[in-house]
Amino acid sequence: MKARLDGQCIFDEEELSIQTGGERRECVERTVAGLDGLLSIDLGERGRQIKQAGVLRAGSEAALRRKISAISAYTDGQAHTLTLDNGEEYENLRMDSFEVKAKGASGNGVCCEYEIRYTQLRG
Repeated sequence: MKARLDGQCIFDEEELSIQTGGERRECVERTVAGLDGLLSIDLGERGRQIKQAGVLRAGSEAALRRKISAISAYTDGQAHTLTLDNGEEYENLRMDSFEVKAKGASGNGVCCEYEIRYTQLRG
């Protein structure tokens, strides 16, 4: 599966997976003097969590570091769009974390597993 972030092809297409969480609502609950029970205030829908995992490959350690830096730059608090080659599109994504897992040799280069956590913001 091929993925693009804001139209940029910064991910390798091998071993890419996307997991989407469910919608959630927020509320505030308070006790009020004179009332038996709680006062619950519904704050409406909030964003959902989306997790992307995959493997990055490069010909050298320096090239892999450049790929990692390019992806890390998207943890800027801005809203981004993730588009998959199967037509799925996730808009208003804030990249909350980009974590590099195990690094190792791969054929004629190096590779690393990664995990990205996004929050899909509500408009």
